Parts: sequence; structure tokens; C-alpha cells
Amino acid sequence: MPIYKAPLEDIKFVLNEVVGAADLAGLPGYGEATPELVDTILEEAAKICEEVLFPLNQSGDAEGCTFDNGAVKTPSGFKDAYQVFREGGWTGLSCDPAYGGQGLPMLVNFVVNELVCSANMSFGMYPGLSHGAYNAVAKHADDALKNIYLPKLADGTWTGTMCLTEPHCGTDLGLVRTKAEPLGNGAFKITGTKIFISAGEHDLADNIIHLVLARLPDAPQGIRGISLFLVPKFIVNPDGSLGQRNAAVCGSIEHKMGIKASATCTMNFDGAVGWLVGKPNKGMSAMFTMMNEARLAVGMQGLGLAEVAYQNAVQYARERLQGRALTGVKAADKPADPLIVHPDIRRNLLTMKALVEGCRALALWVGHALDIEARHTDEKMRAEAADFVALMIPIIKAFLTDTGFDVANLGVQIYGGHGYIRDHGMEQFVRDARITQIYEGTNGIQALDLVGRKMPEDFGRLMRQFFHPVADFMAAEKDNAALSEMLMPFMSAFGKLQLSTVTVATRGFGNPDEAAAAATDYLRLFALVAVGFMWLKMAKIAAARLVDAGGAGANAAFYETKLKTARYYFTKILPQVNALNIAILAGAKPVMDMPAEAF
Repeated sequence: MPIYKAPLEDIKFVLNEVVGAADLAGLPGYGEATPELVDTILEEAAKICEEVLFPLNQSGDAEGCTFDNGAVKTPSGFKDAYQVFREGGWTGLSCDPAYGGQGLPMLVNFVVNELVCSANMSFGMYPGLSHGAYNAVAKHADDALKNIYLPKLADGTWTGTMCLTEPHCGTDLGLVRTKAEPLGNGAFKITGTKIFISAGEHDLADNIIHLVLARLPDAPQGIRGISLFLVPKFIVNPDGSLGQRNAAVCGSIEHKMGIKASATCTMNFDGAVGWLVGKPNKGMSAMFTMMNEARLAVGMQGLGLAEVAYQNAVQYARERLQGRALTGVKAADKPADPLIVHPDIRRNLLTMKALVEGCRALALWVGHALDIEARHTDEKMRAEAADFVALMIPIIKAFLTDTGFDVANLGVQIYGGHGYIRDHGMEQFVRDARITQIYEGTNGIQALDLVGRKMPEDFGRLMRQFFHPVADFMAAEKDNAALSEMLMPFMSAFGKLQLSTVTVATRGFGNPDEAAAAATDYLRLFALVAVGFMWLKMAKIAAARLVDAGGAGANAAFYETKLKTARYYFTKILPQVNALNIAILAGAKPVMDMPAEAF
């Protein structure tokens, strides 16, 4: 049976010592979010994830969701678990207190998302999408819609979805055909079919709020002619009670490779009544509020799955007896040594550990910036944080999900044949992780966003929010003897990132194919350097703590492990940037020179 224990020690280290989460308590509205309170909240989150959600993960995968005449039933135990989750206030953790939320920093919600996704990613889809819907309505809807729907989304009584994809179009939303016809009373009649709608129908909540992209009768063609509509499963009466069933019906659910306890629905809108969110023909700007949050949340799904895969791989490597160590017997009282003595097993485990902990630090740095963007009193600070978040969204989404899948696969490799069967649960992590690289914009789309939109925006304005802090750090620490063995390879890698950035930008300006062909390699190179930067910061703190404690103390082993993991990252993982840089410099010709008919 698989295991899971929330990695609170590492999370608190990143929050309190690396990203400086304590300063959030000084922002307007966050006065109660002290480190002590946040620690208490995370400990409670760990309990519900370990004791309520994780025990349902394997059974939920085996049972899946069932569909019957438009109704979807979630697996056994999910409804009760959702009730516990909702009553605990977890659905409204960072929602506005004016609508019944707890008003905690988004960074706290970020961390809880990781824990939930480690414990039960399928379950996490339901409240996760609701939070995105909450934010889109809060930012773009009028007060009448906010007052009706936000309190119910915040307390989890109602859940939310986003309905973008149609049978004939996925990423190219300019092809959307769903129609919206005015009814004359501020409402609209929505007609069309949406596919791949996560949590489109289920039995967890009283009402489901669909945010639907559709076209008004006079809308221009393409992406500029899309509007966003709020379409409830049940019409809400003036007194707030639920009225008649709306014409928004689940036609079927998908039979999927993974996340089987999350209902993925085909939704048919047959003249369903909806209300406009935001301005006519400006639906994409409103939907991007939800999409950008979803992309960050999907990155946390990748991180969560990587963490639980790593934990199980470590346990198996410690317990499984297989062969003898090449340097001599290590467990003389046993018929064989545990797997963990073997160099290749240790290589896999260290790769998993270095990526998981580095990605967590990077993600929480971005999560911290979300709160700076939202609450800081200095306009310049807010703008710089917004630029940093915008730059990092495609990196968090793509690299953390690639990492989640890669780490889960390494876990299977450590288990050997036992990893390929259901009993140990590792193969489920692989299957669940695979979708994260696809939905909310495939990782190739994220790479195109990075080089096509984020890189050139305002002549590199967004890029400076990463490049400048890194350059400042290197200048400040150039004489830090504790970092010398790591700083030199990092400086080399950072130089490769700078060279690749100039190459992609200049070549792409003359020929867009040049940027597009290099995009995936460039995003990975950027991400490896960004994670390396976080490892430098963690190594600096760990080294200083060991000096302060005289090399001893209760946490000495924790900080020593950090330093050893950092050394592994800089010697065994970061050098990948060299090959990626060579591939980027090769240009688009090797990719585009092949005639289509030759494939």
C-alpha cells in the first residue's frame, strides 16, 4: 500500500527561510497571517490530506466515476470527504471575507494545493476549479452576480467549472462556435457543446456554476469575438434558493488514462440561460484570470505527484532487499542489502529529491509574488510582482508537470516490476501525472507563450524581473566561500540562459519559426536555471545555519542534507543546460527542413 506524509518541515523551511512569507502579515488584510498561524493551518491541512483524502486515492482510481442518464456519481467516500473538506473551510481559504472566505494569502492556498494533489489529485480537481471560477467572477462579474454566486463558491456549497474546449477546437479558441443569444432581460440563451470539462457534473455539491465561452450574434470572427457567460446547473431564485434545472446537461463522461475519480464531461448547452461576465467580446481577458490560476494550480499538481512518488520510492528502496552492495555487504544479518545501497537507485532518488525540493522553492517564490501583486501598498512593487508572475506562469506549468511525470516514472523504475502493477500505487501516479502536461495548454503551448509573448513584451520588461535579482545575488555572493563550488557552475548556466535568450529573441524577430522551434528547449533551460537559483538560495541559508549552530543542533541533519542535495543538483542536473543551449543554437532548420510528406 502507498504512503503519504505531508512534507511540512521542508515547506516551512521554504516559506519561512527562503521566500520570506512572514512579511505577508504586513500587507493590508493579511495581518493575522503570521508564521505561527500559517504553521497551524498547514498542520491541519496535513491531517485532512493524510487521514481523509489519501485513503480514497487508490479506491477512487479503481472505482472511478459512473454516469447514468445525465447524472454523475463520484467514487465511494468522495461525497463524505468533500463535506469534511468544505466544512473545514478549505474551499474558501484565500477567498474574500466579504463573501464568507477566510482571506488568507494566496501563498497558503498554493501550499495546501500541493498537499491535496499529493494525497488525491482527482479529489483536488473539484474544489480547485471552483476557486478559479470564484476568482474570475470576483474580478470580472457585476455586483449582482458576485453577491449571488461568490458566497456559495467560497463555502463550497456550489462548485465551478470552465468550459472552453469544443469537439472541433482545443487551444485555438478563435474557432469556438457556441452561441449566445440575448433574451431581453439581461440574460442570454447559450447553445453549444463543450468537451473535456472537468467536474462538469457530479454529486458533491448542490449547484454547479459553468463559465462558458460563447459568441454573441454580432460578434467579430476569431478570438476577439468571444464573450464569457455564467451558466448555473440550477437557476437561482431571487431569494437565493435553487429553482428550475437549467438546460446544461452532461452528455457523457470520458474513460481516461488517469484521474479517474475526477469526472471529465461532455457538456451540452441546449438553450441554457446564462449571464454575461465582463464586457461583450472580451471573454478571453476574463477567462485568462481563471486560466492563469489554473496553469499555476496544474504546476502544483505536478509537484504534488512528484512528492508522493518520491516518498514511496524512498520507502521501497529502504525496505526492498536486492543484491549486495558493490563495495561489500551492508546488511550482514539479512539475505541481501536494501536497494538504497546501489548507485543507480541513489542516482534516481537524488534526482527526484533535488527536483522536488527545487521546484517547490520556485513555486512558492511565485506564490509569494502573487500576494505582493494583490496587496502591496507600493504600486511599483505590485507591478514588478505582476510581471514576475506573468513570466513564470508557463515555466511553473510546464516544468513542474514535466517533473511530476518524470519523477513518477523514476519511481516505477525503482520499484521494478512491482511498480508496474496496481498494488503499490506507483503506476497510478504516472497515469495521473500524464494529463498535467496536456490540459490548461499543452507544455508546448506554454513554451510558445514564453518565447512568443513573455520574452518580447515591452522589450524584455518581464524578463528583467528574473534576470536582475539573479545578477544581484551573484554579485553579492561572489566571495561567499560556502557557495563557491555551486556558484561557478551556476554562473556558467546563467550565461547560457542569457546567450540563448538573445539567440531566440533575435532569430525569432526575423523568422517566427526560429523562436518556435527552440521554445521547448528554451523553457527547460530557463527552468533549470531558475531551480538552480533557488538551490543557491537554499544552500546559502543551510550553510549559514550550520555555522550559526556550530555544526550541531537539532536541525543540523536537515541543513546538511540540503547542502548535499544542492551539490547533486549542480553537478548532475544543471549541466543539462549545456546540451539544451547547443540544441537552441542549432536553429530551426533541422526541425523545419523536412517536407511534410516525408514523415
